[in-house]
Amino acid sequence: MNSQTKALFAAHALLPDGWRADVLLEWDDAGTLVAVTPDTRDVPAHAIRASGPVMPGMPNLHSHAFQRAMAGLTEYRANPADSFWSWRDLMYRFAARITPDTLGAIARWLYVEMLKAGYTSVCEFHYVHHAADGQRHANPAELAQRVVDVASETGIGMTMLPVLYQYSGFGAQPPRDDQRRFVNTTEAFLDLLSTLRDARPEHGALRYGVAPHSLRAVSEASLRALLEGLDTISPGAPVHIHIAEQTAEVDASLAALGARPVQWLLDHFDVDARWCLVHATHVDAHETSALAKSGAIAGLCLTTEANLGDGIFPAMEYLDAQGAFGIGSDSHIGVDWRAELRLLEYGQRLVRRQRNVLASPRTTHVADRLFQGALEGGARATGRAVGALEAGARADWIVLDAAHPNLAEQTSATWLSSIVFCEHGQTPVQDVFVGGERVIHDRRHRDEARHYAGYRRALSQLLADA
Repeated sequence: MNSQTKALFAAHALLPDGWRADVLLEWDDAGTLVAVTPDTRDVPAHAIRASGPVMPGMPNLHSHAFQRAMAGLTEYRANPADSFWSWRDLMYRFAARITPDTLGAIARWLYVEMLKAGYTSVCEFHYVHHAADGQRHANPAELAQRVVDVASETGIGMTMLPVLYQYSGFGAQPPRDDQRRFVNTTEAFLDLLSTLRDARPEHGALRYGVAPHSLRAVSEASLRALLEGLDTISPGAPVHIHIAEQTAEVDASLAALGARPVQWLLDHFDVDARWCLVHATHVDAHETSALAKSGAIAGLCLTTEANLGDGIFPAMEYLDAQGAFGIGSDSHIGVDWRAELRLLEYGQRLVRRQRNVLASPRTTHVADRLFQGALEGGARATGRAVGALEAGARADWIVLDAAHPNLAEQTSATWLSSIVFCEHGQTPVQDVFVGGERVIHDRRHRDEARHYAGYRRALSQLLADA
């Protein structure tokens, strides 16, 4: 064994072929797994011993970090026709008050919360770029760079997705005044991305991609120019886009483009496995099948989509068509991958008045199927080697509390079912490792008190300015 190789021994670990016993995980100084060996008999003396079952960490494929500070502040009826669109107006007013320092403090605490929940990587869909008056910072990537630095500080892996935002609606409608912090030309945006990549180069825990905000916020020409520029800078990098979150968005797409948004995108661009279509909520049968065949990821954010009254994704049909998906916490009214998976299944149960809808003949336990699907799709959405305990992947995993009441006296056959569908007591996630470093120990982050104090100071400032 290489003298620099580190090791952890788990009595039980979830490998790509299922739960295995006596698993030795070994990784190098770069945080990459170099060997995963089940049925180990001779455990190295230097190996850490996991206190409970070990599973891969979950990728969070969609985050707007600053919205964490809004959680709970919009749960009142200020409009007789309260909807996503009235919520968006409130969100824009909140975004107008964000500073580089408050953004950093909010993101720092949010990423602690993600790690404690068992998210070990995040795709940050970042669109607050400019100063409050809409002017570019001296460093055009100032705000994005703050978020990248915070991810490194807290220990979470990151795919940073700066957002191209140009228009307020289909047909190149001029941006609204309250969107001025988001707006860039394609050229200015690519300059921002290059500046960011030069200042904070990619490494094992950091990847860059892009996020055209939505079809209503970019034109066909600017989207093509964005993709061409991206492939010059970083060929094959991830591309994420909001796509069909609201029925009003679908109706506007039909009126302006003559097609539903998912269908239009599939017809006009080479959508493949590098793409993540976030909130592909309102898709018809043809789009469902075509999206599944494309290899793109359907980015599902169930707690946010429920909170905003978006609608219910046709998950059964999509999974039956072998479609790939991942999950995100989006607006962060909740930060728990278990809640996302639970609501994905429960939405289908409510619509169909059946149970265990998203099981399959091959995988009869719903939680097992959804957990593995979210790992695989989420990993692809990050563009990073995550989501599996295997050689060559990042050394990212969570350790469950073996004494948790939802796991007590059970076997591995029902562990996932119990932690996804049962909500008793404290989280069953006890320890979290990212890149081989233990960042959560006994449910606490190594810098939790300091980061929470910073979050409270930021929140006090933002609410005082309201």
